[in-house]
Amino acid sequence: MRRAAKMQLYGVCLRGLSQELVKSHLTFAVREEVGALRARISELAARNTRLELENSLLRRHAALASLQANSASYPPRDDAK
Repeated sequence: MRRAAKMQLYGVCLRGLSQELVKSHLTFAVREEVGALRARISELAARNTRLELENSLLRRHAALASLQANSASYPPRDDAK
């Protein structure tokens, strides 16, 4: 094989290897990021569930407290006449 042809083949091999290296690095980085995002999504879903539960409890207690406050501000009705 001529020297120029060998150098060209060597360049093609190096280019292929460098492309594979970049591809594997990017694949690793993407997988790492996906793992971090999945963990964050799980944390946020759990937090959302806790906040929805807390919200429903507060709504129930707020409704009871406002009913009690409203009934306490009015004198009892005398409908027994």
